Amino acid sequence: MLKIATSQNAELLELSGPRHPYREGPLGVIADGAYADLILVDGNPLQDLDLIADPDANFDLIMKDGVIYKNRL
Repeated sequence: MLKIATSQNAELLELSGPRHPYREGPLGVIADGAYADLILVDGNPLQDLDLIADPDANFDLIMKDGVIYKNRL
């Protein structure tokens, strides 16, 4: 099964030319002006998938389009 990380998806979108939906900022990076969708999890969901089942308890930060919706940091 092929797994592609966010930065690799960003590279594929860059190849789509005028059909690229995110032209106003870079993708796949954490940088000023970049599109920012982040979830900071208190733990490693790759080792414990149950962390995702309870986002109220385990998600410390949720940011979508650069707007912070939850911040327990």
